[in-house]
Amino acid sequence: MKELKLEELSTRQKLGMTFTAFLNGYARTPEEDAFIVDMIKNHSLGCVWIQEGREGVDELVAMVKEAADYPILIITDAENGIAPYTIGRHNAVACTGDVKYAYTFGKTVGVMARKMGYTAVCNPILDMYRGSQRTLGNDKEKVAAFAKEIARGMHDGGILTVGKHFPGAPLRKPVDGHMAPGTSGYTKEDIKNRVLYPYKRLMEEDLLDGIMTSHKTFDTIDPEHPASLSKAVIDIIREEGFDGFATTDALCMMAVRSRFNDIDAKGLAIAAGNDTILPWGANSRQLFDEYCQAYDKGLIPDERLDDAARRILEAQHKSTLLPKDAELTDEDIRMFNCINRNSIYEKVTEGEAKKYSHDGKYCFAVMIRSDYGIGAEGHVEVDTFSSDSWRKPMEVKELILKKFPNSKVMFVNEFPAPKQNHDILNASIACEDTIFLTFSEYVAYTGSEFITRRFIRLVEALQVTNKISAIIHQGNPFVCEELPHVPRWIIGHTTMDSLDACLDVLAGDYPAKGAPTYDFKLK
Repeated sequence: MKELKLEELSTRQKLGMTFTAFLNGYARTPEEDAFIVDMIKNHSLGCVWIQEGREGVDELVAMVKEAADYPILIITDAENGIAPYTIGRHNAVACTGDVKYAYTFGKTVGVMARKMGYTAVCNPILDMYRGSQRTLGNDKEKVAAFAKEIARGMHDGGILTVGKHFPGAPLRKPVDGHMAPGTSGYTKEDIKNRVLYPYKRLMEEDLLDGIMTSHKTFDTIDPEHPASLSKAVIDIIREEGFDGFATTDALCMMAVRSRFNDIDAKGLAIAAGNDTILPWGANSRQLFDEYCQAYDKGLIPDERLDDAARRILEAQHKSTLLPKDAELTDEDIRMFNCINRNSIYEKVTEGEAKKYSHDGKYCFAVMIRSDYGIGAEGHVEVDTFSSDSWRKPMEVKELILKKFPNSKVMFVNEFPAPKQNHDILNASIACEDTIFLTFSEYVAYTGSEFITRRFIRLVEALQVTNKISAIIHQGNPFVCEELPHVPRWIIGHTTMDSLDACLDVLAGDYPAKGAPTYDFKLK
C-alpha cells in the first residue's frame, strides 16, 4: 500500500484529502458509490465516515478498501461500543469507578472496529459538564484517568483516537446543537485550565490522534462563530502543542446552518484550523462541489489547505503503525460484560433496601415512547424501544415476568392517556407494590431530555397512596430530579444487560456496585 505525498497532490486532490464523505447504507445508490470510488482514485479522498451499526457497513467498507491503494481514514462513532459488545452510554464506563474497565472498553472498541475495517473512532468523549450521560463525568482528574485508559486500549486494539467535542464546556442554556445554536460563557482561561486538562493528559502519552470540534459558541472568545468555525477557539489547543488532525462535527447541524450558508461553513471550517470537514449528507458530489466553491471563493488560504492535508496524511500514516494482531481474550470479554452490571447504582431514601421476592405480586409500569401504540392485552406492536434499539417492550415484559412470574406488567406512554392512568392506578390496588421503569435517552434532533409533566402526575398520584415503592431508571439520571420522592431508586444504562442487572438488584440477588460521576438531587 502506497502513501501519498503532499507535494504530489494537486489542489483538487488536497481538497479531496481534507474532505470526509458520509457513506450511508440506507441511502446508497449506484451513482453515489461510483462517485465515492472516483473520489478515492482521482481526488485522493482523505476520509470516509461509515456509521457503525447501520445497514450495509461491511459492503461499504469493502468498497472503500478495494478502491483505495493508500491508507484512507475510515471513521465512525462508537460511544457505546461496537456490537455485540455494547454498553448503555459512555458514562457507564466511569460509573464502574475502576479504570480497568475503561481500558477493556477501549481495547474492545479498537479490536472490533479494526476487524470491521475502520481506522479511527471518535472516542473517548472528553466533555465535562453536568447533565449528560454521554460524558465520563465532570471531575477533570477522573475524566482524564478514564479517558487515558480508553485511548490506550484503542491504540492497543489498532485504532486511532478522536477526542470530542472540543471545547466540551457547559452551555448557558441547555440547547441541542442539532436544532439550534448554543453559547457558553467559558473564557480562554477556563478552557485552558479546565476543558483542556484531559486533552493534555492524553497528549503527554501520544494517545490523542485527532479531535472533533464542537459547534458551541464561546461568546467571550469569538461571538461571531461556533468553535468549529473559530480560529481563536481552535488555536487554544494548538497553542498547547496539539498537532493531530481536527475534524468538525457534522456541519448539517442547525448550530451551523442557521447562521452560515453551506458553502461558507465548509470554507470557514478549514480556514479556522480543522483539517477535514464532515458535511454529513448522502449527496457527496454536491457536498464536495460546495467545498470546492468555498476554495474558489478564496475562503481557504493555500497555506492552510496544505497544512490540513499534511495532518490527514500523517494520520493515515500513523494508522498503519498501530498494532494489527491484537485479539480479544476471554478475560477481555468477561470484563467488558461486567461494565453494564457494575455501573448500576442505587439510592435508598427511606430505611433499608427491600428485597423483592421472586414470588411477589407486583405491578411493573413500563414507560414506552408515545408513538408506540398499546394493543389488545397490552401488546406493543413495535420492533424497538428506542432509536438505538437497545430494548424491545415485549422483551422487557418477558424479562420481568421471568424474574417475577406472579407480577403484572403494564405499558404506559410518555404522555399517558387517561385510560392508561386509570388502568395502572386500578392494577396497583391489587398488587403489593408498584415499580416504575422509566427511561431517558439522548437522541439527535429531540431537544433536552425530560420526563413529561403528564407522566410525573401519574407517579405523584401513586405516591400519594404509597403504592409506588421504587423506580428503575435507564439512562440520563438528571431527568429523575423532576420526579417525586420515592423510597428507592435503581439507576442503570440503556441496554438489556443493564436492565437485567437492575432487576437483580431489585430482588437483592446482585449488589449495586456503581457510583454516579456527577451530582444530581433526587427529591
